[in-house]
Amino acid sequence: MDILGTTLRICVDDLEAAVAFYEGLTASSAQRYERGGVSTAAVGCFLLMSGPESELEILRKVTATIAVKDAGEAHESLTRVGARVLAGPVQTPGGRSLIALHPDGSVFEYVDRSPAG
Repeated sequence: MDILGTTLRICVDDLEAAVAFYEGLTASSAQRYERGGVSTAAVGCFLLMSGPESELEILRKVTATIAVKDAGEAHESLTRVGARVLAGPVQTPGGRSLIALHPDGSVFEYVDRSPAG
C-alpha cells in the first residue's frame, strides 16, 4: 500500500474562526463540503470538522486520515496484516474512503483521490 500523506483531524466549535486561523497558518485556501450534518474544511494537512455533538463524538474516534494511492489496495493490505475494516470503501467528496481498526485499537480513515463514479 502506498501511503501518500496524513491529515490531522480537528473538531471545532467555530468553523469560520478555525478556517481563518488555519488558512493563515498554511497560506492555503480551505476546500469545504458537508456530510451527514457535519461541515468540513480541508486546509493544508488539517481537516476541520464542526457539527452536532452526536456526529463529532463518532468522528473523534478516528485518529487521522491517511492518503493512499488506492482504497481497494489499502483494504487488502490492512486485512492481510490483521486490521479490521469497519466501513467502506465508499465514495466521498475527497475520494474513496474506508475506516479501519488496527490491532492496537487505533482507528484510521484511509482515503484515495479516485474520481466519483
